[in-house]
Order: sequence, then structure tokens, then C-alpha cells
Amino acid sequence: MITIHQKAVRGHTRGGWLDSYHTFSFGSFQDPKRMGFGNLRVLNEDTIIPGSGFASHPHADMDILTYVIKGQLRHEDDQGNVSLINAGEAQLMSAGSGVTHSERNASDTETAHLFQIWLIPDTTGGKPTYAQRAVPQAGNVLIAGPETSQPLLTLNSATTVELIRVKDGDRTPVADPDTLRFLHIIDGLAFAEGEHLSAGDGLQVPAGEETTLDWASDGAALIFTMPREKK
Repeated sequence: MITIHQKAVRGHTRGGWLDSYHTFSFGSFQDPKRMGFGNLRVLNEDTIIPGSGFASHPHADMDILTYVIKGQLRHEDDQGNVSLINAGEAQLMSAGSGVTHSERNASDTETAHLFQIWLIPDTTGGKPTYAQRAVPQAGNVLIAGPETSQPLLTLNSATTVELIRVKDGDRTPVADPDTLRFLHIIDGLAFAEGEHLSAGDGLQVPAGEETTLDWASDGAALIFTMPREKK
């Protein structure tokens, strides 16, 4: 069954330095109907105040994709990686057998706005890896995927993460008999399944089902394409 994930029912964590919305269960937000979809386990939209962020914490057996929309994020980990992720850049940390890292807003004056996405890899363990790329500012971009798909960043699964940019009047078909699809609206207004979708809304499409987004404005979205069964 096709499911619309309305932004109004996303989990919400708001503290002194973080304002975060969770499409799927995360932290104190736990919904048994929202435990991920296919290889997509976490889809968080975070806003971090200047000069603050996530203190050092561990991860393992997860591909963690960060896409910065506004501002600048500082990453540091126990593998020796120290970097600044600027607006319009994406970072992939494959945690493998285990990595400890911190992420902080690198600015003392500007908020940072980003998406953090956790994707389940096909295999566990292995040496952690790190990569970072600038996302082209025009057209559709395959941000992440298996090496054979020639993405900007290489995932350890058959999942692909595509950024699409659309114009008012465009139509985006979402259909494939052999894969799962999840579409998250970043910007703009579209109609699907008799409902209107805007920034923060998601559309979950099981394998073998199909729908179409009719765009009523310019916009952008992330499309996750995954194998039928979670690895």
C-alpha cells in the first residue's frame, strides 16, 4: 500500500541547540509503524544553532549520509578525519566495525540546516570509510549508490539516493516492479494520491505499486530506490 508520511506527524526533538524532525522512529520518538523502509532506517531533518552540535558518539554497521542545505558542519572522527561540510555538499561515513565522531555547526553566527540519513549496508563490519563531495547545483544528481551506478558517494548496498530538481508542471513517475521507492520533498508543492505534498512530506511506494507526482511549483526531492527486501 502506498503511504504518505505527512510532515505534521513526524517525530520532533527540540532542545536548546537542536531542532530535529524524524520521518522514522529515532531517539525518544518511537512509532512501530515507522521503523524504516527497506534499507532506509533514519531520515532526519536537523537545524543546529551556531557553535553547537552533536558531541562525540559511536556508530557501527551503518552508512550515514549527510546533506547540508544551509550553513557549515564540522566533522571529526577517531579515524583521523577532520573536515568542513559546506552548504551544497554531501558526506558519507560508512561506520563499518565502529567509528566515533562529532558533528558541530562550524559557524558562530549562522544556523546549519541538514539532512542526516542512515542506510543499512549489505554486510556488517569492515574498516570505516569517509568521503565528501560537492553536489552539482543544477539538474538531477545521483548523490549515493553502489559503485556500478557511478554516484558521487559509494554505498555498501544496492540502494540509490537521487536528488531531483523539478519545474512547475513537471510530472515525476514513481514506479518499479522490483524495487522499493521513498520520496522526500525538500522544497515545492506537488500532488499525489489525491493529496498535496510539500516540504517535509514523504511518499512510500512498495515494489509493484506506482504513482505520479504532479508538481504545482518548482521544487526538489530526494528519491530513495532500494531492493525489495532489507539486507
